[in-house]
Amino acid sequence: MIRLLIAEDQRMLRGALGSLLDLEDDLEVIAQVSNGEEALQTILSEDPDVCLLDIEMPKKTGLEVAESLQKLNAPSKVIILTTFARPGYFKRAVQAGVHGYLLKDGSSDELAESIRNVMKGKREFAPELVFGSLHDQEALTERECEVLRLAAEGMTTKEISKHLFLSPGTVRNYVSEIISKLQVKNRMEAIKLAKERGWI
Repeated sequence: MIRLLIAEDQRMLRGALGSLLDLEDDLEVIAQVSNGEEALQTILSEDPDVCLLDIEMPKKTGLEVAESLQKLNAPSKVIILTTFARPGYFKRAVQAGVHGYLLKDGSSDELAESIRNVMKGKREFAPELVFGSLHDQEALTERECEVLRLAAEGMTTKEISKHLFLSPGTVRNYVSEIISKLQVKNRMEAIKLAKERGWI
């Protein structure tokens, strides 16, 4: 029996998904949660075989949960479910070692088959998501994304420089390079665009 956890903030979708997957002879939904923090705690305590994580949830996103599980070396396999074909998300999901990255508009039969394949050691990625990521290569370097992520959290140039052990001048150079690359007017517009593209 394959034990599943479903993390999805929309209650109706979560319930429907749970009911449909429970109908499969070899699948058992052992937990359903509505936010990322709850998902992480439940995964660590219940140790499901496969976790189905919505990408955009309150408290922690599905990607943040996947990244935390990777750091903790948790044995549960992760499948990210998304309605967003954002290239930056796909790249982060792959870096977080997820076993599946699928669109929500597939059928429950297809999802059940993907879960079985993941348990056999295969990786399941929706072709549309892979294709989209190849056509929109990330414009920013890893360090630039890091600087922008900290700026998005509200850190000042001075705070970012302390956090990353850089001089304030170097941080300012990174910010102006980011603004120039993204062809935006200021750091707020850069943050907005990077979030839309799933880079931060």
